[in-house]
Amino acid sequence: MSGLPVLSALWIAPMVGAGVVAALPAGRPKPAKWAAMTVTLSVLGLSLSLAVAFDPAGERFQFVEKHSWIPSFGAGYLLGVDGIALVLILLTTALMPIIVLAGWNDAADPRAYLALMLVVESMVIVSFAALDVLLFFVFFEAMLIPMYFLIGRYGGSGAARAALKFLLFSLFGGLLMLAALVGLYIAAGATFDFVDIVGRVASGELAVDPVVAYLLFLGFMAAFAIKAPMWPFHTWLPGVAAEATPATAVLMMAVVDKIGTFGMLRYCLQLFPDASTTLRPWVITLAVIGIVYAAVLAIGQTDVMRLIAYTSISHFGFIILGIFVMTSQGQAGATLYMVNHGFSTAALFLIAGFLVSRRGTRVIADYGGVQKVAPVLAGTFLVAGMATLALPGLATFVSEFLVLLGTFERYPVFTVIAATALVLSAVYVLLLYQRLMTGPARGAGDVSDLIPREVAVVTPLLALLIVLGVYPKVALDVIDPAVAHTLTTLTQGHRP
Repeated sequence: MSGLPVLSALWIAPMVGAGVVAALPAGRPKPAKWAAMTVTLSVLGLSLSLAVAFDPAGERFQFVEKHSWIPSFGAGYLLGVDGIALVLILLTTALMPIIVLAGWNDAADPRAYLALMLVVESMVIVSFAALDVLLFFVFFEAMLIPMYFLIGRYGGSGAARAALKFLLFSLFGGLLMLAALVGLYIAAGATFDFVDIVGRVASGELAVDPVVAYLLFLGFMAAFAIKAPMWPFHTWLPGVAAEATPATAVLMMAVVDKIGTFGMLRYCLQLFPDASTTLRPWVITLAVIGIVYAAVLAIGQTDVMRLIAYTSISHFGFIILGIFVMTSQGQAGATLYMVNHGFSTAALFLIAGFLVSRRGTRVIADYGGVQKVAPVLAGTFLVAGMATLALPGLATFVSEFLVLLGTFERYPVFTVIAATALVLSAVYVLLLYQRLMTGPARGAGDVSDLIPREVAVVTPLLALLIVLGVYPKVALDVIDPAVAHTLTTLTQGHRP
């Protein structure tokens, strides 16, 4: 497989599939739905074959493809994956069939809706696999267009405003990153080759003025902090979560937002090791504030979708904390957290979406006693909620524990503060379950239990949360060597 352009096939397949779905005849939704499902399952199969062929003990970047793209700019078509990129690609391709199935009836004419989702999948895969910084930036920014239409066109009454806010925040971050990208291009000697630049930074061959390096770091970091989102750049996410369709919101929170934290780990730390090390106390402070602040706000929410969005912001704080403590446990935990958060958030949000679709309201006070009439819905919601609060035996516990363990090595005070979110998460999850599912019935007669299609959506998510909670080694064996390479590069590039 090493000689085949498997990474190109991985992103081209959903892009071509999007064109096929969009070109299908109008008025016949079933062919479009099944075509999209076939494409996502095919891409999942291809990504699994990639994972089987990947050698954790081999070269850092594998399945590398290198071709000329814009020679006059020093830009190339460079693709390759390490263990970190691989597990995030697997997360993306595993969630896409589930997202398509969850949004099965979201649009009367699903052709454009599903085609836009496939385009996003394609662009996310390129973003994780790109080894040319300009190539990464192009797809990082281009995915704003399909996401804008997915949010604004198919969401609720406030979706247009939420989509515009998302777009403006993201474009502002992209503008700062573009300026930093130009600066990096000049400083690196007219090249965008990530591996080449990082190698010269680590060896000391490429020396950038410290002030310039700090500014470049901040340009990249701002774009990734908005995308993640990181406090205080998070304010666009609750509106999107509340107004977009559940499938679109999951695509955003569980897949697209991971590019922000991936970018911090891949680009900020390795391209600018001195700036990252010097400024990490500030980043960690913001991350810890975000962990606690978002958890507190989640407790007070009256909208179930906004509540889950705030839990997601708190979890992203843990991921960023693990990245910037710069320890092996912290970064391995952060990478695993990206995967586990994707599955847990998808499960909780989609089940909540199924509930809301039955009653037509997101207000928590309008519910009660659901477990009496829909025990399967209530039971699966409880398991997803337990995963969100990092119950031992479920996937998020391992990643959260590793992040806190890695943080304690260098910042014990921050560890204690961040650990308070464990109590807060138990409060907001258990209160939410109590208010929705137990007590006297308030309109619960209108709520039916999960139908087979919805059970098919939820079952693989819960199964993955259990498997990764009981046997995280299958993921950590791939992640750990890539984290070791990242820390080695960071250590070699940092010169006190």
